[in-house]
Amino acid sequence: MNDPTTVPTRFIGCDVGKTKIVAFDSGSGRTISLPNEEEALAAFAAGLDDSCLVICEPTGGFEAGLLNALIGAGRAVHRADARKVKAFIRSLGTLGKTDAIDARALAQYGQERHDRLMRWQPHDHHRDQLHLLVTTRGELVRQRVAFSNRMGAPGAGPVKERLQRIFAALEEEIAGLEADIQALVEAHEPIRRVTRILQNIGGIGATTAVALAAFMPELGRVERRQAAALAGLAPHPRQSGSADGYRRTRGGRPEIKRTLFMAALAAIRFEPTLQSFYKRLRDNGKRPLVALVAVMRKIIIIANARLRDELALN
Repeated sequence: MNDPTTVPTRFIGCDVGKTKIVAFDSGSGRTISLPNEEEALAAFAAGLDDSCLVICEPTGGFEAGLLNALIGAGRAVHRADARKVKAFIRSLGTLGKTDAIDARALAQYGQERHDRLMRWQPHDHHRDQLHLLVTTRGELVRQRVAFSNRMGAPGAGPVKERLQRIFAALEEEIAGLEADIQALVEAHEPIRRVTRILQNIGGIGATTAVALAAFMPELGRVERRQAAALAGLAPHPRQSGSADGYRRTRGGRPEIKRTLFMAALAAIRFEPTLQSFYKRLRDNGKRPLVALVAVMRKIIIIANARLRDELALN
């Protein structure tokens, strides 16, 4: 069964493509290729046992069939961070790149790090829908900003009318997506409860609350440092010898970082506690951006704690 306490002894690396999957089995040392189709994936998953851990990478959604087949068969699977796997392959000194090489490297990655790898769990269907809606809205908002800038640029006269039509279409679609997001939140009690709790935190409005619910469903179920790391707000030291530079944040989910940046800007203007916190950091000599990132980190830690406490009561 997909039990995170089970220690795997056989590791299956799967390089997923649109039409086929190349899999390497550390137990037999064999590499096989199978079609990325439901029936073939179900048969592949059924042929594995409890000693197996399957490792794959996200590939634009083409891995969904494999993940569903493995979970349906009760097999453990880890969807690896592509950047970490790439760094791992580089550390091996591997210069070539083929599907078979990648599959073998994924199996080796799992074999060396299995005790630290989180097992993949299927997402709530409503959360997946919310993620898609919020992501699409964000993309269209960025396009709207780009077209607005182009309309105001010097020399835009010959194409301004066309740009205005595109801009109007974007406005209409963004409004439609916002209505769909609101309808989904209202129809799904767990998401509605989470967004309601989040909006009681200084700096977090309706848009930010929905974005956090979409991009960080782990909120309230992880510890404070994990929450900061997932949001890309964990400070990493930069020390060598006697030099001790500013700690910098790296990694995490960029969508959350963008969302919290705007929330922090609002908080240091209108929320007294966070405004005072920001001012104290600035008075202590912190740079404006460093102090603002600290506010972002404080917001996500507060949100995590508030959700943990509130949801525990229900």
